[in-house]
Amino acid sequence: MTGGGDAARRPRFGVWAPVYGTWGSRTHPDEAPDASYRRTRDLLVRAEQLGFDATLIAQHLIHPGDPRDDQLETWSTVAAVAEATSRIEIIGAVKPLLIPPLLFAKFAANAAAISAGRVSINLVSGWYLPELVAAGVDGPDHDGRYAHSREWLDAVRGLWDGHVFDGTDNRLVGAGARVRPLPERTPTIYLGGESEPARRLAADRADVFFLNGRPVEGVREIVADLRARRGPGAPDLRFGLSAFVIVRPTNAEADAELTRLQGYSNDSGRRDRTTGADPQTAMFRVHEGEVRVGTNGGTLAGLVGDPERVTARIREFVDAGIDLFMLQFQPLEDELERFAREVLPRFAAIDTGKGRS
Repeated sequence: MTGGGDAARRPRFGVWAPVYGTWGSRTHPDEAPDASYRRTRDLLVRAEQLGFDATLIAQHLIHPGDPRDDQLETWSTVAAVAEATSRIEIIGAVKPLLIPPLLFAKFAANAAAISAGRVSINLVSGWYLPELVAAGVDGPDHDGRYAHSREWLDAVRGLWDGHVFDGTDNRLVGAGARVRPLPERTPTIYLGGESEPARRLAADRADVFFLNGRPVEGVREIVADLRARRGPGAPDLRFGLSAFVIVRPTNAEADAELTRLQGYSNDSGRRDRTTGADPQTAMFRVHEGEVRVGTNGGTLAGLVGDPERVTARIREFVDAGIDLFMLQFQPLEDELERFAREVLPRFAAIDTGKGRS
C-alpha cells in the first residue's frame, strides 16, 4: 500500500449518516435497516477515529422509500453528534419550507457553538411532496421552492450576521427578529441540485456545491458552469461529490459485488420511483433509467474496484475540482472500515481545518 499522495490537493472524505437506516438495499442479508441515533453516533465517532473529515445528516420528516420505516430527525441529531465528536464537520440538511428562518437560525447557531464551529448546513429545497402535506405546508411548485429558499437563506444569513429585522426587509421574519448570541463563525452553506434554479441559487449564495454521483466528464462540465456563474469578487465556490463506494481486493471482485447489490430488491437508489416525488425534480430525470446502487447518483461515479482503481478515480475527480467526497457504503460499518484501511492512507495526512479550506 502506498502512503502520502496528493499532499497539495488532499481531498476530504465524509460519510452519509444512516438516517434512512441504510443507503443501499433494504433486503441486504448483512445489514438490516437501523435508523437509530445510537447507530449514527457510534458510526460517526468511529469515522472520526478512522480519519474521515465530515458527515452529511440528511433531512426527511417521513421516510421517502416507505412511510412505515424509521427516519431519524436531523437537527437534534446534529446537536447530539456535535457533543459526541471533536473534529469532523457536521453538515445538517434543512428544508426551508419546514422551519421558519428565525427558529432555524437559533437552532443552527446553538449547534455551531456546541461543536466549536464544526456545523454546516446543506440547503435542500425539497422534492418529497407527502412530507410537505404531512407538515401542513401548502408548498409552491419546483421553481417556487427555490425562490422561497433564496429568501429564507437571506433571512438566516442576515440573522447570523447580527441584523435586526424591522418587519419590512424580509417577508419571512417579523419586526425585531434577531439571533443572540451570534455564531462565532458563519456556518458553511452547501447546496446541490440539477435544475437551473438550483444552479443559479448555488452560484449566488453557496459556499460549496454538492454534485450527485456521475462520471468525471459530467463533473467537469458542471464545475465549469458553476464557476462561470460566480459573481466577480465572490469567494471561490468549492465542490463536493456524492458516491457509493465498493472496494475489493480485485476489480473483478468489486464488479461482482456491484452486480450482487444491484440484484437485491427495494434498492434505496430507486427513489425516482417513490410515490410522492415531485415529477419536476431534475435529479430523477437526469438519472432516469440508470442502474445504480445508493442514492444521489450512487455508483454512477464509478468508485468501484480494487484500491488502486478507486484511488485513481478519486484523483480524477480531484483534478476536475472536487474537494469533498461524501460516501455511502453497504454494509455501512464494515465497508467504512475497509475504505479507511485500503484507500485513505493513499492520500495525505488528516486535514485538521475542521471543514474550512
